[in-house]
Amino acid sequence: MTDSSMTASPAEPRKVEPRKVSMIGLGVMGGAIARHIAEAGHELTIFNRTPQRAQKWAEDNPGLAHRIAANPAHAAQDAEVVITCVGNDDDLADVVLGPNGVFRMLKKGGVFIDHTTVSARIARQISVEARDLQIHCVDAPMTGSQIGAENGTLTLMCGGRKDAIEAARPVMESYSQRIVHVGKAGSGQIAKMANQICIAGNVAALAEAVRFAQASHLDMDKVYEAISGGAAQSWQMDNRWQSMDQDEFDFGFAIDWMRKDLGLSLEEGRGLGVSLPVAALIDQFFADIQAMGGGRLDTSAIIKRLPKKGRK
Repeated sequence: MTDSSMTASPAEPRKVEPRKVSMIGLGVMGGAIARHIAEAGHELTIFNRTPQRAQKWAEDNPGLAHRIAANPAHAAQDAEVVITCVGNDDDLADVVLGPNGVFRMLKKGGVFIDHTTVSARIARQISVEARDLQIHCVDAPMTGSQIGAENGTLTLMCGGRKDAIEAARPVMESYSQRIVHVGKAGSGQIAKMANQICIAGNVAALAEAVRFAQASHLDMDKVYEAISGGAAQSWQMDNRWQSMDQDEFDFGFAIDWMRKDLGLSLEEGRGLGVSLPVAALIDQFFADIQAMGGGRLDTSAIIKRLPKKGRK
């Protein structure tokens, strides 16, 4: 059994007609996306709200950044495409709609792509503002984890008009392998919420299965071999069974971020009149891990709330 992060090979850079692209947000995901954009031949401008991170990115990736912007508006100046990957609704509203926001400078006919996982409400609000400015707008939360960003194999769930998706596609193809137009503005965010609900349920059930097998003193590799080829198989099982068994929880997507995402899902569910009892319960399980000081561990650390027990 191997972790996909050890076996996946980087995607070949995809060469397209060069565009002037600005990347706002250089965290784990955004920083990797920025590299693919530059390597595809686009003229890259970068900005991060913590200036030191932008400077470090430029030093770590010599020659890839055409310039480092002073603020989001400066990043949008002369840009054809602006991409954001920040933290939450407030962060996104500030960098896009604030006094020094992207929409102060992004020109008519420009393309705005947001990869932040946020509420459908803010995605729709930004889309309305973009429409009034005659800017193509796409909400495109992503899945594929850190390794997907590094290898340029992300899946993007896109909301917005068809013409906006097509205008954004040539740049998005430089760092993704699947681009799905889900529906109108905000639909990408709804799809991402459904994705996170599935992941939460899957990883919680996997944690119980691992502890159950451990308590029975079974050969964990043999159990994995036996059950991973049938209906129980999942990405979480293939990539986290062994690491859960070995108490290793440093694989990228943190519990703090999952709780943010589940909170968005539960809020949207209430607005739709949809009950999400399993998601609500697992959200509390993740809260238990946060209370133990494990908020920055990856989501598979949910197993830590289940003590190991030996069979007598």
